[in-house]
Amino acid sequence: MEDNTQEISNAVEIIKAAILQSQLKAVKAVNQEQLALYYGIGRYVSFNTRNKNWGKGVIDSISQRLKKELPGLRGFSAPSMRKMRTFYEEWKSLEVQSDNLAVSTAELNSVESTAANLFVGTNKFDKTFVSTNEILPTEFKVAADFPIVEFMSISFSHHYAIVSKVKDLERRKFYIRFACESKVKVEDLESFIDDDLYSRRGSLPNNFTKTIPDKLQAFRAISMFKDEYLLDFINVEELFVRDKDQDERIVEQAIIHNVKNFIMTFGNDFTFVGNQYRLEKYGEVQFPDLLFYNRELKALVCVELKSGPFKTAYLGQLAGYLRILDDEVKKPDENPSIGIILCSNANNKFVEYVIQDYDKPMGVATYRTSNDMDDKLRKALPDIEQLKALLSGNKDL
Repeated sequence: MEDNTQEISNAVEIIKAAILQSQLKAVKAVNQEQLALYYGIGRYVSFNTRNKNWGKGVIDSISQRLKKELPGLRGFSAPSMRKMRTFYEEWKSLEVQSDNLAVSTAELNSVESTAANLFVGTNKFDKTFVSTNEILPTEFKVAADFPIVEFMSISFSHHYAIVSKVKDLERRKFYIRFACESKVKVEDLESFIDDDLYSRRGSLPNNFTKTIPDKLQAFRAISMFKDEYLLDFINVEELFVRDKDQDERIVEQAIIHNVKNFIMTFGNDFTFVGNQYRLEKYGEVQFPDLLFYNRELKALVCVELKSGPFKTAYLGQLAGYLRILDDEVKKPDENPSIGIILCSNANNKFVEYVIQDYDKPMGVATYRTSNDMDDKLRKALPDIEQLKALLSGNKDL
């Protein structure tokens, strides 16, 4: 019997991709209709509560009646309906009509509900609706730079997390795009917002979004590392009196002797693996300065220390280390190794420019020592003799 294994595998991949793509389109269509429904209900609730057409407790009564008349209905509790009101009130500016506003959701999908009579007029309310076409917005008019496709692609829970935590429009647009691109869970999105990913995303020159396929993992890496670290335990009087290699060894030894402080400075979930970690490939031996493991990223983190300013050659050196780490050290269930160059100063725009040509995830950070601090803060540090004793391993102090 002829072996058709490869043809079968190819066919499975093609059909699977078609199924997943179709499912994704279906989910997006349902999501768009749900968002439009929640927006319209939010507008309806906002109109009647803000204009005092409804007394206290009416939203709760409506929710209870809906549950009775539509058994199994979920998502329409009183708190949920108040969230819909917030969703509408935070985004009602999208309905503003202007010649300068160009993109509409009609270009994506017009939303029409299958229910004929969601709200029926009664004597209780001044404003009545007889069909969903009057409660649902048929289209939004938004500025050309507004991420309308991403807006309609993320869930209502993601939207509420954004509008409840973020007030600035540009920040909101960023988190909408981020939620769509990364497929982040709501609780993780809230964590990223609390950690102020918007402000931190461009601080560390890096190529993470280009080199880490998992977008959520890439953003986690971006938020994990700072663009500058305070290494206040380095004896600055020992630096710049010998050659560059000796300076880097002094910095390294200071970090080793203060590894707990360094990890606390570096961030959460870091574990120290070793310094001058021996790597060998094809008979060539390499010794990266510091090697860590980060539990959240599930990746090895290689740190190269440089006492002077950033140089482009450092990227090639670090990329070589990362290649060997991935081939020889990384475990199958771990993510690709990440490299950080830690130097005394760097032109961030230049680093961002040159680092994009490398296919290994890398970033460049700088460090400050006690010598760079103001007098008041410097006086709170141990004196030079104490630091010398620490570096020499004297534990009698």
